[in-house]
Amino acid sequence: MKIKYQIICLCFLFAVSWASTVHAKLHIVATTSDLGDLAKEIGKDKVEVTTIAKPTEDPHFVDAKPGFIMKLNKADILIEGGLQLEIAWLPSLVLSARNQKILPGNPGYVVASSPGIQILEVPSAVTRAAGDLHPYGNPHFMLDPLNGKIVASHICDQLCQIDETNCNDYRDNLKNFIQRLDQKLPEWQKMMEPFRGTKIVAYHKTFPYFAKRFNLNIVGELEPKPGIPPSPSHLNTLIPMMKNEGVKLILIEQFRERKIPEFVSERTGAKIVILPIMVGGQKEVQDYIALFDYTINQIVTALKTKS
Repeated sequence: MKIKYQIICLCFLFAVSWASTVHAKLHIVATTSDLGDLAKEIGKDKVEVTTIAKPTEDPHFVDAKPGFIMKLNKADILIEGGLQLEIAWLPSLVLSARNQKILPGNPGYVVASSPGIQILEVPSAVTRAAGDLHPYGNPHFMLDPLNGKIVASHICDQLCQIDETNCNDYRDNLKNFIQRLDQKLPEWQKMMEPFRGTKIVAYHKTFPYFAKRFNLNIVGELEPKPGIPPSPSHLNTLIPMMKNEGVKLILIEQFRERKIPEFVSERTGAKIVILPIMVGGQKEVQDYIALFDYTINQIVTALKTKS
């Protein structure tokens, strides 16, 4: 009887210990899967990460489901891209969640675009005239892997501020992630170097950071302004320009419609390349580094075919 009692006590203590360990995990909500992946890279088994935007949808326009409110209510940390990327859907979710920890000004509120990121295409005056989705500059900075390093460092700093006990582990995880990214960057640059200066067109202003890092020349977009659908008048100007400039590729995100890109491709000879822009956008893209492996392979393959 005494032995049975001891076994029951041990089982109870184990259960309590296990429950405490699970409870000790930091709950992180990230607006996009690339931000979520970096949080997982740094936090490892000490965090539980939920992402809101699907990797196959436009992060500017996300269906704000009630279930997200529950996730935000329980979150210790919220990571958003910033630059009003999520302005159409995130503020209402955060307001409804009633969670002081993730409000601006608190350690649990992390804006990826804050420190160290060199924002491109910052307008001289802040405006959403005619529906422009980028009033504070281009928010698609995660498509430069060096910005990924900066964001990962920022996430690490915030985790250390909230969870000092595990800070050394977070720092070690960050160091490992940066080492792996640094090892890949020369490989990617070598693959892209033969195509330095290649002229391309994109559907939306999603790729300027990628193009700057890997020396591609974006000469136009199918949209006249970010978020404004392609118009006949704009395409009538764009198509002759593409012919004159010898544009090789049209880059489009996987969630875009295909009819207009195909129309432009038929009239210019430019090849359409459909790309994921976030982790999980393709089955091969299971982490942030794989996102660049896949994207660069797709672009290089398309350019070799065009050559």
